[in-house]
Amino acid sequence: MVLNRFSRIAGIVLAAGEGSRMGRTKQILPFRGQTILESVVDSAIASSLQRVVVVLGHQADEIKPILKKRDLTIVLNPNFARGLSSSLKVGLLALDEKTEAVLFLLGDQPLVTTETIDLILAAYKRSHNPIVLPVFEGRRGNPVLFSRETFCLIESLIEDYGARSLFKKYDGRILKVPVDDPAIHIDIDTEDDYRRLLRLDAKSK
Repeated sequence: MVLNRFSRIAGIVLAAGEGSRMGRTKQILPFRGQTILESVVDSAIASSLQRVVVVLGHQADEIKPILKKRDLTIVLNPNFARGLSSSLKVGLLALDEKTEAVLFLLGDQPLVTTETIDLILAAYKRSHNPIVLPVFEGRRGNPVLFSRETFCLIESLIEDYGARSLFKKYDGRILKVPVDDPAIHIDIDTEDDYRRLLRLDAKSK
């Protein structure tokens, strides 16, 4: 299902972290002839998201040129070392007051497809639940959509748990969208994760 791009749902790609468990900058690791981050960004741009914002921090000057010539907005998080919550806030600051919802995408999930993104967006447009998230085989994953109703709470986050702490508050109003996409559970935190990603991709060809 393709949505109208004027539906006022923005995508925020969270790519500011230093990847301490990886020991190197995972956003620029090679994948499918480009980088992991480019794969995430290109899927977001190809979706029905009205606009795409990328939050950078660690080695931003090295990463920015990789994303050139793409229709997106880059914002910098000078406090990226404080954790994921700081990037959520910086991303929200880049949005205008007409944005009705935001889909947070992880910059290290290159297998999440445009189709999965659009399923989440379509589910939100039908329901307008404050939180919409994908579920594969009974387990939730990413990316997750948050409506404007939640923005003030995201802006008040202080712990490094992303926006997961909102799940308890909105329990009963979270829409879980079944997807046939194990990629919602696959992110790249370690060298083993990266090797596993490359093996999975090789098997799919």
